[in-house]
Amino acid sequence: MNKTIETILNHRSVRQYTQQPIEKNQLDTIIQAGLAASSSSMLQVVSIIRVTDKNKRKLLAEYAGNQRYVEHATEFLVFCIDYQRHAAINPDVQADFTELTLIGAVDCGIMAQNCLIAAESLGLGGVYIGGLRNQIELVDELLELPQNTAVLFGMCLGHPAQEPDLKPRLPAHIIMHENQYKPLNMDDIKDYDQVMHDYYGSRISNQKQSTWSQQVTTQLSKESRSHILPYLNKKGLTKR
Repeated sequence: MNKTIETILNHRSVRQYTQQPIEKNQLDTIIQAGLAASSSSMLQVVSIIRVTDKNKRKLLAEYAGNQRYVEHATEFLVFCIDYQRHAAINPDVQADFTELTLIGAVDCGIMAQNCLIAAESLGLGGVYIGGLRNQIELVDELLELPQNTAVLFGMCLGHPAQEPDLKPRLPAHIIMHENQYKPLNMDDIKDYDQVMHDYYGSRISNQKQSTWSQQVTTQLSKESRSHILPYLNKKGLTKR
């Protein structure tokens, strides 16, 4: 196993950081790693907003559900779908197809993961902040995003001041299918539920009594940010 794979397999979401700054050359390397990511049809539809203003950081933390590490992380990056560049090149660009929004979301995810892996390879830690979508209109206004550009998620980065337990993932034999989709074996889920129950009950912080099935049921049995589609439509995206 090489160091790249070790870095990937050792991923943890880090939410507490030391006061040590991230050096400029480190941040530059992280961004360059992001820029090296695959891009559908070379459209390059991602913009990253580095938020250094303390007041904006404080507001973003509130908008994200009072996640204070957004305010206190060494660096905070916001990843956005961006078709404004393309519209500036040619006003006749049709950016409102759902397919193009999917491309933007996929490309943002690929670029962000490149950035995070690069950061972790440098001894840094980070965590994704999907909570920015809780009050996405306010985030959009705060960052002064133009038309054809939309918020997706944020990312905290910094030198870790914690070492969270490694969270177990679904086993590969549940995720991996061959040639066709295979039915779910509920015994496999029961086994994984026990693994997650033991993990939640024994981890260093935020202990709880829950299984993965219970967590999924709770999450998917309620409304999930129904304001997102109107927001995207308003930004000129996902209209058809």
